[in-house]
Amino acid sequence: MPNRIGTRLMVGAGLATSLVIGVMATLVMRSQERQMMYQLNQSANQVSETIKNSTHYDMLENRREDLHRQIRHIGELRQEGIQKVRLFNNEGRIMFSSDQGEIGTTLDKRAEACYMCHAEGQPLEKLDIQQRARVFRAPNGTRMLGIINPIPNEESCWTASCHAHSQDQRVLGVLDVNVSMAQTDQEIGKSRQLLLGLAGLAILAGSVIIWWLNRKLVLQPVAALLEGTGRVSAGDLATPIQVSGRHELAQLAHAFNDMVRKLSETQRQLTQADKLASVGRLAAGVAHEINNPLTGVLTYASLLAKRYQDDPDGIQDLDVIVRETKRCRGIIRELLDFARPTAPTRKPTDINEVVRRSLAVLVNQLNASHVDLVLALADPLPEAMADGNQIQQVLVNLLLNAADAAGAEGGRIRIATALVQAAGGGAMVEIRVEDSGHGIAAEDLPRIFEPFFSRKGSRGTGLGLAVSWSIIQGHGGSIDVQSQVGQGTQFTVRLPLQSSARPSEPPIK
Repeated sequence: MPNRIGTRLMVGAGLATSLVIGVMATLVMRSQERQMMYQLNQSANQVSETIKNSTHYDMLENRREDLHRQIRHIGELRQEGIQKVRLFNNEGRIMFSSDQGEIGTTLDKRAEACYMCHAEGQPLEKLDIQQRARVFRAPNGTRMLGIINPIPNEESCWTASCHAHSQDQRVLGVLDVNVSMAQTDQEIGKSRQLLLGLAGLAILAGSVIIWWLNRKLVLQPVAALLEGTGRVSAGDLATPIQVSGRHELAQLAHAFNDMVRKLSETQRQLTQADKLASVGRLAAGVAHEINNPLTGVLTYASLLAKRYQDDPDGIQDLDVIVRETKRCRGIIRELLDFARPTAPTRKPTDINEVVRRSLAVLVNQLNASHVDLVLALADPLPEAMADGNQIQQVLVNLLLNAADAAGAEGGRIRIATALVQAAGGGAMVEIRVEDSGHGIAAEDLPRIFEPFFSRKGSRGTGLGLAVSWSIIQGHGGSIDVQSQVGQGTQFTVRLPLQSSARPSEPPIK
């Protein structure tokens, strides 16, 4: 099974999202724990200060029994989570404690109550609260916070008559308060669980969003592109890829559809060119073989018509033979023109004058068909490099088709010329022939330039538009058609002002 790009993107984005959310959750948890520890230290220090202030006068008056009673009472109440209260002298001996068994014992300076202060290498009274605090575990496994509070040698101490201390002694002792962290650890655990749950939900929600976006923006467009390329490789050039949006894959799908459309048009043009080549070869052979016998038939029919002038019925039959023979010769002439097109003799040509000559040839026929002519010729119009006779042949074909489309009731034909800009730059002369006839069916539009395609029945050979397209192609121009059933048809011919050897294929719209 191929490693799909959508899966790679989803896994990569999911891992990145999980890493970012995990790091953020860890940082938030650590920050919250530090904040809670800071608040606990402040609270424990306030309790220590309260105890120190409440026992100040008992220590100053050396009321030892009152000190023992207060400290025991505080330890028994367990207020603010207090587990133990001890008072050390400057030598590290426990003078007072809520645990009677510790009184009189001396702590090693490396013990948990002394190590932090002595390890700092600074006088005890200069250490801040965080440096005077320590965290350790009680015998039952509960974490404890111990904070020591120095008892300074105040003036009232070294001047008192009862137990005066030396003035040079800075610290008389240390008050050590141990506070249980059970409630704080419980709150930290709850916060940690909440943050982990929120992080998990965020990762899950992010993964769902990434999956949906990946499916919407990557998987579906890529699947449509793969399906479209599969259809193209199977030969289907008519079904476009259906992709919506304005992202890069949608633009790629539109570009792919344009490419397939141009490929289909090129294939159609190649097919038509192959048909034209085959028909041309066939037409050349047929015309050569039929032309001589038709010439003989026409000659002998004309001689017989002169010989039997006194026989009206015979002359009428001979006239039919002569007329149909001339019609056959006209068809053969069109076949020869199509099969062996003459290279255009290009020279500066007034296209407006060519239009007028074409109308002069057909004016009587158009008037007989009750067709109203409308001219909209641009003046002045630059001369184009063209073969006037061949362009006149094209215009005559287009005008005859327009007159046939108008029908017996007549209609309107509009001929317009203009100077336009080509898509690739440069100027071109444009000729438009519009009629108000019945129009061309949508299914017939792609075939109107094919040889022998006609909807006129016996009145047409189907070679007029094919020959016209070949002439315009030889001039390096273009011819296209727009038509709607019941509203008429418009043929547009564009000719370059300068000679161009590049043929241009006529787009069908």
